[in-house]
Amino acid sequence: MTEVVVIGAGQAGLSAAYHLLKAGLTGASGFVVLDHGKRAGGAWQYRWPSLRLSKAHGIHDLPGMSLGPAEGDLPAADVVSAYFDRYERAFDLPVRRPVDVLSVRHAPDPGWFLVESTTESWLTRGILNATGTWDKPFWPRYPGQELFEGRQLHTADYQGAAEFSGRHVVVVGGGSSAVQQLLEIAPSAAGTTWVTRRPPVFRHEDFTPEYGREVVAKVDRRVREGRPPGSVVSVTGLMLTPEVRAAREAGVLHRLPMFSTLTPHGIRWADGTERRADVILWATGFRAALDHLAPLRLRGPGGGIRISGGGTRVADEPRLHLIGYGPSASTIGANRAGRVAVRELLDELR
Repeated sequence: MTEVVVIGAGQAGLSAAYHLLKAGLTGASGFVVLDHGKRAGGAWQYRWPSLRLSKAHGIHDLPGMSLGPAEGDLPAADVVSAYFDRYERAFDLPVRRPVDVLSVRHAPDPGWFLVESTTESWLTRGILNATGTWDKPFWPRYPGQELFEGRQLHTADYQGAAEFSGRHVVVVGGGSSAVQQLLEIAPSAAGTTWVTRRPPVFRHEDFTPEYGREVVAKVDRRVREGRPPGSVVSVTGLMLTPEVRAAREAGVLHRLPMFSTLTPHGIRWADGTERRADVILWATGFRAALDHLAPLRLRGPGGGIRISGGGTRVADEPRLHLIGYGPSASTIGANRAGRVAVRELLDELR
């Protein structure tokens, strides 16, 4: 039995834990953080090894302790995971792992939730859910997918370019991960093909604080209406860095429309054009990992969850907050959301 359960120990979960601690909740009766990872690091620990700190987007200091100086050519997964580990130990946060939360439901006693895992259950009055998206990669379905004789993998399974040397790789998706991985693969691959459902939009202007607020406002409107938040790149576009500009000029980022069918040896468009392929890399993004909340029946007709308050409170369950969902799905957004969610939740509980 505890006052608050935090589910997830990534950026959003650790930020929330910090603010719960500062609000005076201590000990097992105060709050607990349940994390399914085997070690600290949140989703960062699973990033592909070739993603270097200097190339990683969206790293922001956790509240109360900075990341500090780090060599840019080190793997982002190692640097950020070590930082999260130092953070948990510095503030003595009550993180329990590995704990796989299976379900959250209303307890028989009014005013309480029952959080169930494979090993233990918790009664709690409030929940700060910070489960992110990494555990739920999105695989679209296309005709012939099961007939393709080459390799298919999702960007979540990507480990580096070396394994694609001498092969023709089709990269599917218009997000930043698709672009980053395409740039890594192209130099050693026999050939690459980039396909997206919509033409990519490259942003020439700097990503200013004003533009950032516009982006957040757009996503915020969606979740307050109960619509799914959508992908980040659908709102922001792709940043036209010098590296990306050079790749476009070299023809690496020549985009083709989405194919209609997979064949045993490649892909085919609706007009009958075919292209051979050895590998299909589905860089098709992720969905919010919220299946454990299904017993609460929160999703609306369009699949979204209606959010209210400061941008994290579930409208139909005011003692449940989603941090890292919608407008707070960034490291800086998660920090702010952790503070706001804790304040609103504790006000509700009081």
